[in-house]
Amino acid sequence: MFKNIEDVQKFSKEQLEAATATATTVSKSVQEIATEAGDYSKKSLETSAAFVEKLLGVKSVEKAIELQTDFAKTSYEGFVAQATKLGEMYSGLAKEAFKPVEAAFAKVQAATK
Repeated sequence: MFKNIEDVQKFSKEQLEAATATATTVSKSVQEIATEAGDYSKKSLETSAAFVEKLLGVKSVEKAIELQTDFAKTSYEGFVAQATKLGEMYSGLAKEAFKPVEAAFAKVQAATK
């Protein structure tokens, strides 16, 4: 696979650079995911507080049930949308994290042929 020490050094340098790039990408992606989750939590809390305020001002049971139904529906839809978005972000993180590994395997396979 390696013909001389220079090949080993070159391969090691490439792997170190790939690992550094991966660590940077993973760190950035994790920060984005954490920010997104924090923003969603804040928005959800604000929405819940607004719902409670509206509910306290209701004068009939029918209106309270209507508000509760609307709140439950919008909360569920928001949660599903957020879960989908976070799932896509995690999927992107995994793909980016494994790119250097795929590249290393491709080089090793090419070198062994």
